[in-house]
Formats: sequence, C-alpha cells, structure tokens
Amino acid sequence: MNRSRSASAALAAVLAGVCSTALVLAQSQGTAPKPAGSGAGVKWTPTRTADGRPDLGGVWSYATITPLERPSEFGDKAVLTMEEAAEYEKRLIQLGNKDARASSADADVASAYNDFWWDRGTSIVGTRRTSLIVDPPTGRMPPMTEGGRQRAAQRAEARRARGPADGPEDRNLAERCLVSLNAGPPIIPSAYNNNIHVFQTPGSVAVFNEMIHNARIIPLDGRPQVGAGVKQWMGDSRGRWDRDTLVVETANFRQESAYRGASDALRVIERFTRVGLDSLMYEFTMIDPATWVRPWSGQIPMTRIEDKLYEYACHEGNQAMSNMLAGARAEEKAAGAKRKESR
Repeated sequence: MNRSRSASAALAAVLAGVCSTALVLAQSQGTAPKPAGSGAGVKWTPTRTADGRPDLGGVWSYATITPLERPSEFGDKAVLTMEEAAEYEKRLIQLGNKDARASSADADVASAYNDFWWDRGTSIVGTRRTSLIVDPPTGRMPPMTEGGRQRAAQRAEARRARGPADGPEDRNLAERCLVSLNAGPPIIPSAYNNNIHVFQTPGSVAVFNEMIHNARIIPLDGRPQVGAGVKQWMGDSRGRWDRDTLVVETANFRQESAYRGASDALRVIERFTRVGLDSLMYEFTMIDPATWVRPWSGQIPMTRIEDKLYEYACHEGNQAMSNMLAGARAEEKAAGAKRKESR
C-alpha cells in the first residue's frame, strides 16, 4: 500500500469533468427511517439534486469484516443475534491480527504488512448477516458450470507452465497497478482502501475508487453499450434510475479482469439506494451462464464518512514488481548453476 495526501491526477480529472456541472441540492418532501444500527426510528429528510434525483454524492466506506460467503459454522443461519454478532466480531478481529507472529521466518515474511497497515474495518455489516451474499439462500456462490471449471483448470495449468514471475504479465492485475481487487464491479471489501467517492450530474455518475485510483464514468442518457468486441478492465457501464435507486449494468469485461474467472459474457447489475443520512445500500447481481449454474447476488451497506480519499500511488511506489522479477531471475540463475555442477 502506498498512499499520500496529495490529490490524485485521476480524481482531479473526475472533478474537472463532473464537478463543472455540479448540482445545487434541493430538499425533497419525503421522509424515511434510518436502517437498523444507525438510529432506527429517527426521521431522515432525503436531499435531492436539482433534477429531482436522490443525492448519492460524497465519500462512502464499505469496510466490513463480514465474509463474502457464509462460513460453514453458521449452516443455514443467515442473520446473527446482537450477542452472536458481538462475539463473532471479537473472534474475527483476533484471527485477523497481523501482529501475531508466524511460526517460521518464511511464513512471517509472507504475511506482508503488520496490523497497522490493514483497514478491513472492525465490525460486521449492520444487518448482522453472516455473509455478503444474500442469494442463493445458502449465502455461498453457486456451483460453477462444467465450462467454468475447465477454464479455471486451464488458467491454473498455464500459471504452472509459465512460472510465477517470468514477466510482469504473469503477476495479478493489482500488483501490476492496472485494476484493484475491490474497485468493482462488483465493489467487494478488501484489506484496505474500502472507500468510494460518488459524483453526480444529470447525465452521468462517476464512481471513484480509492484502491489504485480507478474511476468509472457511468452515462445515464440511454446510450447503448459499446460493441461486444471492445473489452475494458472495468467493463462498460450504463446507468438508469429506477425510482430512487440508481441501477448500473456493466458488460464487456476483459477476460483477465472478469470477477473470479468469469467468462467475457459476464454481466454485473448494481443498485445504489440512499437509505439514510449516512447510509447507502449497495447491491449487486452476477450473471454469467458460462461460469455459474445460476446468478448470485450480494448486499453491502455503505456508510458516509467525512474524509477525503487518499492517492493510491501504485506505480510510483511499486518496488515489489521489480523485486519479484529480480528474485525470479536470481532463482533461475541459481538453478542453472546447480544443474551445471551436477553434470
């Protein structure tokens, strides 16, 4: 992780393009209760933009220690009691403590940062669900199709054949500073930088992610998606309003960046709904008949924070990439010398 307090170039670009048409907020007449865990029963007066849409703008945190999939220990239990949630949070924090030293030097180094650098959050989601996945009811991803399993096996075999660091293209996209693991779509909590900044205009919404400074500019004017032959790291997103919910549909992912090895036919449908003064409900559905036997969906409550995003200066401080490649060359040289000695 490499962050600084200077404004990122990507954020500046988004601000220049989006904030130039910044909207004057107008108060709506409706009221809605805040969700459980954030002052239930307190009336909230939603704010709307000048064109009457819900105001989704601001910085939102989606940090949580709730796992994506339901742990087997919970069986069919979808929601914890308050007492169970408190005990579970305590246990997860203890298990995730990176200051606990490993049993060997290699394992200790492999643990990377100590606990100071991790920022997953310290609580499960306010709904007290045992998983971020809400459908299927099992709280777990559905089985993969035969085609999905074959692609996964082919990727694993290709990695074994080429070696872990023959070149930079062999490392994952986050290490290469191309796209983050939690930027979305779908937006999934990760180790740190679990924040987005949302900007609105009548014709578009920008979702700027703190992790590796990815930005999505989402048109709302009804334009069609680009042709299927144009693939992008974060896919091609189009948005529309369904009453007070922003619905975003994304397709045309590059194969390398499709979530969890999905095919290039993957479609992701996201829903952003303002549900309280400091509460935004984020929902997503993954659709890919070539990878999973059925669609699956998740839900993540986001919390508004009074903070700015940090610049994730990934390329500027990416010493790990050159070090990994140098280490691989050193291992190859040592292996070659050993073979020569054995002749």
